[in-house]
Amino acid sequence: MAAKLDSQTLGLVFQSRPDILKGIQEAADSPARIDLFNNIASFVYERIADNTSEEPATKRRRVEAQTSGSNGAAHPIAGSQAAVLGADAAAAEPVLLEIKDISVSVPQRKKYDLCFTKNFLYARASGSPVPVQGIVYPWKDIEHAFYLPVPDKSQVQHNYVLLPRNSYLPTTKSQQPADQQTQQQTTAPLEPLVFTIPSTAPKPGTITGPSAAAAAPVSDSYATLFHWALTTSLHAAGNHACELVSSDPKVFHSVARQAYRPQEKAVHVKAFRGSKDGFLFFLPTGILWGFKKPLLFLPLDKIVAVSYTSVLQRTFNIVVELEGGEGSEEGGQEIEFSMLDQEDYAGIDQSYVRRHGLADRSMAEQRKAKKQLAENAKRAAANGEEGEGGEGGEADDGLTELERAQKEEEQRLQDEEDEEEEDYDPGSEGESEGSGSSSEEEEEEDGEGEGDEDDDEDMGEGLEGEE
Repeated sequence: MAAKLDSQTLGLVFQSRPDILKGIQEAADSPARIDLFNNIASFVYERIADNTSEEPATKRRRVEAQTSGSNGAAHPIAGSQAAVLGADAAAAEPVLLEIKDISVSVPQRKKYDLCFTKNFLYARASGSPVPVQGIVYPWKDIEHAFYLPVPDKSQVQHNYVLLPRNSYLPTTKSQQPADQQTQQQTTAPLEPLVFTIPSTAPKPGTITGPSAAAAAPVSDSYATLFHWALTTSLHAAGNHACELVSSDPKVFHSVARQAYRPQEKAVHVKAFRGSKDGFLFFLPTGILWGFKKPLLFLPLDKIVAVSYTSVLQRTFNIVVELEGGEGSEEGGQEIEFSMLDQEDYAGIDQSYVRRHGLADRSMAEQRKAKKQLAENAKRAAANGEEGEGGEGGEADDGLTELERAQKEEEQRLQDEEDEEEEDYDPGSEGESEGSGSSSEEEEEEDGEGEGDEDDDEDMGEGLEGEE
């Protein structure tokens, strides 16, 4: 019987490196090589299993719970085992650039040394040669990168936010294709990476590695250093789609003055996501909410509509509707952010929503089943505005959508109060009005009757005279 490659074990061991797996398949042209590759795969697999068994019982239970499928069975390579593979692959590569003592806030809040290799960015504890599991990022998997100011700080600080694929959208399993659900059950998803830098220059000895000399001209500040390091590493790894995006006051800025830096324009607004407080950044490529877990980023090409709800005197809510997943017959999700300051409405609506061509469905009656009713909702909203303009010229009254919504809500409440007043004790009012009418009619009839009797008497007198 001819020897065969152990495709299952090879696939589990090298699932993060399909290039290696393809090379093995091409090179397995003899029984000796097939046996060699099978033995290597078995050895690596057993090493991974041994590392997992040495973990504390509480951590092992947590990992198993996170990686169990719907049937309760955990995949043998899932969770921490996949993280071990990623960490081992990153540790095997030479470190090109190391920047020490960087404050990481997501996925873990701690100071780490950030290491740049040809194919990975990872964090490791000071003095340790081993990458921290869960903070190992292949350059090819990073989809979005942002450079944002840290709000509510007296000293100027900035956050770098790196978002791997499938880490920033609140998609549910029902909206995902079956193959993606299976893949997520068998691999540990990467969390976003957020780390903070000061506005000062790096201290001597902070930058090490073979690329430290090349980094010297851009090491006047942490910002110029990381901009160069991230952009260079992404492009060198073949990831040209990911560009580092910075917040821009020309795209959006809040009218509220910052408490700690009042002379600086705030490029964020405070907003709640459920019970968690955070900050919304309206960026050239989408809307980001941070910096607490779970971070959300809503790309412009995924946004279907933006609308406003719960409009109060001082605050309002914003609802962002996302398109459904590929192959999904259901509409997309609606993500609501609450307690936004009323002063920022004009900047959000006019400077961002309208500028980027996002639909405003505040006045639309239907906001469900996007694929079936989106066009109907747009037509209904358009027809409603035309009708209002034809009747009272409200379309040309100079009011914004939010002000018009407030006005119509006040009018609706006033109409309800008027209806309640009209319905109050209608019986007694009707009886009194009816009695009054009846009395007047009887008086008129009596008067007419008297008049008829007088006419009869006159006619009688006339007949007597003729006789």
